[in-house]
Formats: sequence, C-alpha cells, structure tokens
Amino acid sequence: MKALSPDFAKPSVYAKQLEEIAHQLGLELHKQIPLARYTAARIGGKAEFLIEVNSSAKLKQLISLIWKNDIPYTLLGGGSNVLISDEGLPGLVIINRARGRARVRFDMNDEPAIVWADAGVNLSHLARQAAEHGLSGLEWACGIPGTLGGAIVNNAGAFDGDMAGNLVMVTILHRKWENHQVRPAQEQWTVAEMEYRYRSSRLKTHPNQAIVLSALLRLERSDPIKIKTKMDEFNQRRRKTQPPGASLGSMFKNPPGDFAGRLIEAAGLKGLTVGDAMISPLHANFFINLGNASANNVWQLIQLARQAVVAKFGIELELEIQPLGIFPEFAPQNAGNPSLEVENE
Repeated sequence: MKALSPDFAKPSVYAKQLEEIAHQLGLELHKQIPLARYTAARIGGKAEFLIEVNSSAKLKQLISLIWKNDIPYTLLGGGSNVLISDEGLPGLVIINRARGRARVRFDMNDEPAIVWADAGVNLSHLARQAAEHGLSGLEWACGIPGTLGGAIVNNAGAFDGDMAGNLVMVTILHRKWENHQVRPAQEQWTVAEMEYRYRSSRLKTHPNQAIVLSALLRLERSDPIKIKTKMDEFNQRRRKTQPPGASLGSMFKNPPGDFAGRLIEAAGLKGLTVGDAMISPLHANFFINLGNASANNVWQLIQLARQAVVAKFGIELELEIQPLGIFPEFAPQNAGNPSLEVENE
C-alpha cells in the first residue's frame, strides 16, 4: 500500500481548529477512531478525527464551519456502499447519527401524497412508515440499508424503482463562494437539478459542492395490505439472491444490457477469496467479509474481477461502491478533500 497522505501524517494540522469548532457547537471530537464499526462491511482504517452529529441543524452548523476553515472531511450515513482504505481517512469524518431523531411528515391532503423527511432517516424505516400510511412507491427500498440522504446522493434503487422516481425536491446546503470566502447557502433543488443517472447524481459527481438536509417525496395512495405483500415479496427475493452478513452491497454497476453478477460468475470467480474477503457464492456482485477482511483484500478481488471480465467479455465494470482513501495503483478523486454523503448514507 502507499504511504499515508501528508494530511493524515500530521494530525496537528487541523487539531486546534477542530477542537475549537467542536467546543463551539457542543460536540465531542474523537481522534484516531477505527472506522470499521461505522461501515456495513466492517472494514476500514482509522479516522484522523471523528465527530458524530444527531440532528440536521448540528450537521448544517458543523459543515458550514468545516467549509469556512477549509478542512477536508468525509460525511458518512450508515456506511454501506463504501470501501474505506486500511490506511484510514485524513481530516474529519462526520458520522450522521440524526437517524434516531430524524423527522418524517406525511401530508395526506395533497394529491399525490407528499412525504417530507430528514436526510438522516433510515430508508427502510421510511418505506415501512409509508406502507403503514397506505402510501405506495417506496416498496423497492424495503431492506436497503442506508439513510435517505445517501440514497438521494447515490440514486439508490432496486426492483425497477429508484430515488429519481420518488423525489420531488431536495433541500441542500450548497458550498458557494463570495469575495473569495465560503458562503454556505440553503437551497431547494428539483429532481431535474439533481441530474440523475443510473446510480449517480449531481451531488455524487461533484462531491465537494453540497450536502443533503431533507427531501420531499411523491407517493401514491394504495391498500396497506397490498403494499406490505409487495414488500414481503421483495424481501424474499433479496434473501434468495443476496448474501447475509457484512458486505459492501452491489460492487459494480450493471453494464447496459447485462448484469455485473452474471459476468463475474461466467468468468468463474464465484466463491473466490483473498484473505477474508470473498466473492459471494450466492451472488457474484456481492463481496463479503468473512470476519477479518481488509480493504486491501477487497481491492484485490475488485481488480481480479475487473481483469477477468475484460479478458472474457471485453467489458470494463464500473464501481458502484465508493472507495475512500489510499489504495494500490489508485488515485482517489476524493482523498485530498473528500466531501461525501454516502449510502448507509
């Protein structure tokens, strides 16, 4: 592996600023915290600094000060769909723990019905709440780990549904500049302004520009029993086709007209292991942690899968997960000044 980045090698660079910011906001600043516990795959090195927030208001205040002080940061929701380097992450890691206090409001008077939700709400929980209110449209999200904010950034989806199909408006904190100074601005973006594509959005392709605070979703009225039946069917399909336990979720995006899992399986890699990382025998697009897998183990499997699929089919697989940090022969686009809200983000 490559050496630690210069920022990570000098924890004193941001220590004083972060201590002052944490004190000002009444938050606790942690140092050298292992990140594996904050990821769905249970993989990852240490955070140089770490702060947990429990409300969107605190998140907005913290991010504004981080931007103004030009401190590199990574924003995590639930930590799925991310692979954090064994070397860890420089600067500040912000854990969005607003989920326990996240607010959800259902407006049943509108047609179609409108749901407002804080970015920190758990996506699966939101889908279940909608079902209880007799609102259809989020059935695809049942069983998907992560927060609403992360799902919005990554355009999460399954079973022919995705966030782009539900979103009406997203409230974001936008990193703007005025007279060479950062001026955070709260704005509302339409679904068109999010520039959605398959498993991507404007916020994902420009990760330093904004964070999600809340969103308005459009849902349709339906019979709660029918909604629950559909959700049960989706969950059964997941149990049959997706491995349980610690994993990164779908590793690669499906190429046009095909499936990444099928290509990896056809290349003969199902069940392949490197260290404690394995390409799942159940679904080849899921890479699982058997207990003590390192990020480097997973990264080696990623390269083997890519090489095998290119050799057999001439197709280059594109990652759906987000690598964070330093990896061998990998120049991470967000390692220097990361600003990500990723799916549980």
